[in-house]
Amino acid sequence: MPSSTVSRRAARSKPQRAKVERIVTLEFERSRALRILALVSILVTASWLLLQLFAPSPEYRISRSLDADVRTPEFMRQIEAVAGSKVAYASSVEMLPNGENFYRAEMDAARQARRSINIEGYIFHKGKVTRELLPILADRAAHGIAVNLVVDAIGSTSTPKSYFGELLKAGGHVEWFHPVRLTTWLHSNNRTHREMTLIDGQTAFIGGAGYADQWREAKREPRWRDSMFMLKGDVVGGLEGVFAASWVESSEEILSGPEYFPAPAAAGNIPAIIINSTPSQGGATRARMAFQTFLAAAKKSVYITTPYFLPDRSARREIINAVKQRGVAVKVLVPGSHNDHALTRSTSRNAYGDLLASGAEIYEYQPTMIHAKILVVDDAWVVIGSTNFDHRSFGINDEISVAILDPGLATQVEQQFRADLASSRRVTYQEWRSRPAYERVLEWTGWLLKRQE
Repeated sequence: MPSSTVSRRAARSKPQRAKVERIVTLEFERSRALRILALVSILVTASWLLLQLFAPSPEYRISRSLDADVRTPEFMRQIEAVAGSKVAYASSVEMLPNGENFYRAEMDAARQARRSINIEGYIFHKGKVTRELLPILADRAAHGIAVNLVVDAIGSTSTPKSYFGELLKAGGHVEWFHPVRLTTWLHSNNRTHREMTLIDGQTAFIGGAGYADQWREAKREPRWRDSMFMLKGDVVGGLEGVFAASWVESSEEILSGPEYFPAPAAAGNIPAIIINSTPSQGGATRARMAFQTFLAAAKKSVYITTPYFLPDRSARREIINAVKQRGVAVKVLVPGSHNDHALTRSTSRNAYGDLLASGAEIYEYQPTMIHAKILVVDDAWVVIGSTNFDHRSFGINDEISVAILDPGLATQVEQQFRADLASSRRVTYQEWRSRPAYERVLEWTGWLLKRQE
């Protein structure tokens, strides 16, 4: 179209826009009801934002000391109760460190799928990883395999639905979790932060890594340090149930059939408890209760790896009690300067003081961003999944974790933990007290948004 034509049309549209603006302004000035409605809308929106930012979190206190050893059936029943989930069993659990390993395993499993592939993810970004995955999913869908994706509308907002065109044409299905619309804006802060891939109702991959290049071949920084876990056995059926709830919320369709819920191929003997965490109206979550219970029950050691360490007052108190009253060795591994959220790191460092003073140890990983989300308690329990040690995971997001009682797995995870500590720098209490003034200013700035980080 000639530029002169465009200019003429633009010139004609200006008076029209001005006329519409005058009409709206005049109606607004004349109508008292319209002004009241606008004021009420502003107040409602502002109140909602303030509640999201500053509403108090529930306190978490254990009603009585947990004297039972964490390996006992008594403690198992305690975790079942707070998780709201009965123990299931895994036939195998395999740790897959770093993207070059877990993406290979996930894609190999997808290629071999014979009944269904269900993926729920906060992060599904355009790039080499997803360009490799999507043709595999499309091929499986073209061969009659049920392929369903639930993708968070905010976490993957840069990925348009057209990116899934080949998969959709082959018969796959993609749904967005909580797209931001006028009718759903009150729920817009609730995101699915889960990262899981389920194959044939028999194999599950769970952890904190979505599908994006930063986990395998980042452009400017070294690829992120992370771990996913491959689970097989009866526990996978429970994870399919978690996915089914997200699917019905996104698509209004209830999944059914043996392609999703088959009998387990092998009987398992590794106890596992699914912690399906969705915030209640009061802000309490299953994940937060479970983490508090593990902290309160530890007798020997607690090892925490988390990319975002923003413990609330209740968690800090429980950690300090564990160190001071029971002599528990608490070690926390967090990112160092390679951090994808600089403000979160500053806010996190504000919470170091009383923990360091009590004797807890905090380490900052140096080579790259560390994104693993793992809790190991007393060389016995390993908690894996998508849950960060922050308020968003504990009080706002939908999360998935699995608590596994397996000393053998705990040994493997602790070996990786020690290897990560060898590439980390320990933060001392004296160093923390001597941090420069500008860091303190950033910490207090971040505190205002702490609930959203």
